[in-house]
Amino acid sequence: MRIQVNGDTREVSARTILELVEALGLDVRKVAVERNLEIVPRSLHAKTALAEGDRIELVQFVGGG
Repeated sequence: MRIQVNGDTREVSARTILELVEALGLDVRKVAVERNLEIVPRSLHAKTALAEGDRIELVQFVGGG
């Protein structure tokens, strides 16, 4: 299916937000996700299905000093 991730169109096989985050190699504990302009709580990442044309924005938190 085709979705947009941070403005780039991608062909993905992930079926949920959690699968997408894992497929992109991101730390699921340090990522905030917005789907179609709505923030998806981390507790719902595994239950939130992706659909053709979804617009996903991912923000990864980075620690350090």
